[in-house]
Amino acid sequence: MKKTISTILGLAALSLVTLTTSCTNDDNNNNESKSDFVVVRENLQGEINSGEVILESGTYKLTGKLIVKNTATLTIKPGVIIEATALGANQFEAVRYIAVAQGGKIDIKGTATNPVIMTAEVKKPAAWGGLVICGKAPINKGNTATAEVSELAYGGAETNDNSGSIKYLRIEYSGYSYNSDKEFNGVSLFGVGKGTIIDYVQVYEGSDDGFEWFGGTVDAKHLVVSNKDATSVGDDLFDWTEGWNGNGENWYGIRTNAGNRGIEADNNSNNHLASPISFPTIKNMTLIGAGTNDTSSESQAFKLRVGTKGKFDNVVLKGWKTGFDVQHDESVGYVGTDLLATNVKFEEVTTKSKGTSTAGISVGITNVFTESSTATGAGNGSGVPTWTQGWTKGL
Repeated sequence: MKKTISTILGLAALSLVTLTTSCTNDDNNNNESKSDFVVVRENLQGEINSGEVILESGTYKLTGKLIVKNTATLTIKPGVIIEATALGANQFEAVRYIAVAQGGKIDIKGTATNPVIMTAEVKKPAAWGGLVICGKAPINKGNTATAEVSELAYGGAETNDNSGSIKYLRIEYSGYSYNSDKEFNGVSLFGVGKGTIIDYVQVYEGSDDGFEWFGGTVDAKHLVVSNKDATSVGDDLFDWTEGWNGNGENWYGIRTNAGNRGIEADNNSNNHLASPISFPTIKNMTLIGAGTNDTSSESQAFKLRVGTKGKFDNVVLKGWKTGFDVQHDESVGYVGTDLLATNVKFEEVTTKSKGTSTAGISVGITNVFTESSTATGAGNGSGVPTWTQGWTKGL
């Protein structure tokens, strides 16, 4: 009996040592990923300089800028709401936005039934900035540049740079403007690399562009932009410049107000042949304009200019004055080869295509598209795609 008791005590002691060692190792591992950033639900702002910060559940009040710096990660769990508080007078330095710097990561883990929502107390466009991501992928503005919003560096030579993963995110009432040359979009992608995942994201009632790419190589799938506010009409649904070379798939954009284009696409306004040349490939896209009631002077489904290239397939366009508007000699020169839309269905589009040279002379570009009466666009023709159900708003 004594031997048995001794054996049992010995085994117990050994187990305790093993358990203690295991816990110590786990603690060490956890310490490696911990951040010194303190999360305050009612006052979310500041710089995350290292480690991982996790927003677990519920609502967080964004009271200033939140920057995810090099080596740090911001993880946002399903159903989390980040609500930008209202701006007071003369608070330019306290504009609310979320930015990821080069080397930082954001991991948004929304689901179709429980998306992550970034919104504002003031339920109007331009109430806050939006989401800014700065990566190390190539741009044609120089080796690197400084973002027009956030003043963070972007660009580089890392084609596969990884800024994290964004899934099932809804951004509402974004687009704060400092002035006409310095405006936030819903999502601003500065030199973001192909290692980044962007899938199932809606920009709802923003005041500037929904999504804008400033160079980079990142792909983006299942994107939605909806602008219907009658007074704050917004700009373009989708926009790219500075040499974006990525892929897009399943894009749905709708505006019923007097905002601007479905897509505004540039290469580089200062040098139309700057390399890398903007050359995305996008398939399965529906762009809906305001139709016969459109009072906008820029009612174009596509405005393709200053040297951009692009290939588009399975496209539905409805309710625009102009389908494809191609401008400047370089972009006009790519028409039919490196600037081409195949399988396009037009509904209530007044002028299917028009071209203008750099000198302002009209040129024929009917070969910028081929038509198909069976094009399905984003999945349901000019109707709302089924993949938007459950996580989007206001469609």
